[in-house]
Amino acid sequence: MDTIETLSTDPVLAPLVEIFAGHRVAVLTGAGMSTDSGIPDYRGPDSPPRTPMTYQQFVGDAAFRRHYWARNHVGWQHVQRTSPNAGHRALVELERAGAVTGVVTQNVDTLHRVAGSRTLVDLHGSFDRVVCLTCGHVVSRESLAVRLEAANPGFVESIGNVADIEIAPDADAVIESTAHFHPVACERCGGMLKPDIVYFGESVPKERVARAFEIVDGADALLVAGSSLTVHSGLRFVKHAAKAGKPVAIVNRGTTRGDDLATVRLDAGTSEVLTALVGALRRSP
Repeated sequence: MDTIETLSTDPVLAPLVEIFAGHRVAVLTGAGMSTDSGIPDYRGPDSPPRTPMTYQQFVGDAAFRRHYWARNHVGWQHVQRTSPNAGHRALVELERAGAVTGVVTQNVDTLHRVAGSRTLVDLHGSFDRVVCLTCGHVVSRESLAVRLEAANPGFVESIGNVADIEIAPDADAVIESTAHFHPVACERCGGMLKPDIVYFGESVPKERVARAFEIVDGADALLVAGSSLTVHSGLRFVKHAAKAGKPVAIVNRGTTRGDDLATVRLDAGTSEVLTALVGALRRSP
């Protein structure tokens, strides 16, 4: 009997099955959801220390922007080749079965969308879009890659094998030598380009937050999958659900800031637990 099958019959899973049985559940996901797809998280128990670039650094210092775009030009190639894992697919199956009302994700990797999630809020944006901070024009990251390659021929090759480079969750490759990299400006107005993701120190757009609260309010319970809930943008939904008297289940490797609000707490990986949950619900009368 494999690990998934064993877990699906484990009594430890029973409280989570009980929350899902006959209820509609909203889901909040974090970086731990995508680790099985080869994208590392920021705060997992085995994660190296990281210091993400802030919004203020990006907009206020050309050297920071050059450094970011150089690293992203390399890291983007890795993230765009990743695929949804079993946990993403399990959530899609649960949504199709009517058990999941929608997914609010803190991830920018687009894997929920690729997997087929229909009701989805990309709380922190998505790495495959780039926005001009001057005129608001949006382009695909793929089209920008062509322009960056033309402006920096041979840069990626000079770094070495992408597979051997450490990649951060926001598609930022951990490389040091970026002084010779040349960023590009908006083709429409010459303004500053920025990935369409929410940086540290930047606020999540109000309409996006409102849509996420609608998903939580429209459900009977909330599942947190793969998030340490370290930042307020995710923790507020847990506090909101708990205040409304809704059960909160947390599946995450390591402790979270929402543990004291959880009705069910599983210290485990999301792929194994969510796949087992689907199997257990199939067997439920």
